[in-house]
Amino acid sequence: MDNQETDSSLLTKMRDGDVAAFQRLYQRHQGPIYRYALMRCGQSALAADVVQDVFMGLLSKSYRYDAGLGSLQNFLFGVARNLLLKQDQAERRRQSLPGYSDEDGEEVLMSETTELADVIFHQQMTEHVRQAVSVLRPHYRDVIILYELQELSYAEIAVICDIDIGTVRSRLSRARAAILQYSERLGWRPDAAAKTGTQR
Repeated sequence: MDNQETDSSLLTKMRDGDVAAFQRLYQRHQGPIYRYALMRCGQSALAADVVQDVFMGLLSKSYRYDAGLGSLQNFLFGVARNLLLKQDQAERRRQSLPGYSDEDGEEVLMSETTELADVIFHQQMTEHVRQAVSVLRPHYRDVIILYELQELSYAEIAVICDIDIGTVRSRLSRARAAILQYSERLGWRPDAAAKTGTQR
C-alpha cells in the first residue's frame, strides 16, 4: 500500500472491509491521539482506552467523519476530547491552580508573560510542563495541548473544541499565564532570551 495514500482513500477501503486500510489509519494517527489523551488526562491506561474507543468507533461507523469539515486527524482529536469530557464529568474533583482566576473580566496578559510561557514549552522541560498542564481546568488543558504540543492552528482548535477563535486565543493566554504562575511557585523561571514560538 502506498505510504502517501490519503486518509479519504484509506477510509473508503476500510468501509469496504479492508482491514489493512484500517491498520494503516491506526498506525498513522494513534500516536498523536494517544499523546494528546495522555497529556490531557495524565493516565496512560485511560489514554490507551480513549485511543481504543476512538478507533473502534471509527471502525464501527459510530463516528461519522465529514471530510468537508476538516482533516481526519482533527476529527479524531475532537472525538478523543469528547470522550475525555465525559470522563471529566465523572471526576469533578480535578484541582485548578491555586489563586488563579479565570473570570471573563481578567486583564489581558503582558507580552513578557506570553514570551516566558513560550520558553517553558520550547526548552527541555517535558516533565515540568506535564505537571503544570495537569492542574489546569480541562477546557484550558485542551487548547494548550493542541496548540503547543500538537501544533494546530487557532482555526483547527476552534473546530475541535467547538468554540470561536477569539475564545481559543483567550483560553490559550490564560493557560499560559497559569502555567507561568505555577512555574514561578516552583521557583523555576526560564531564560527569557531563549527562542520562542511563532503564532500559527
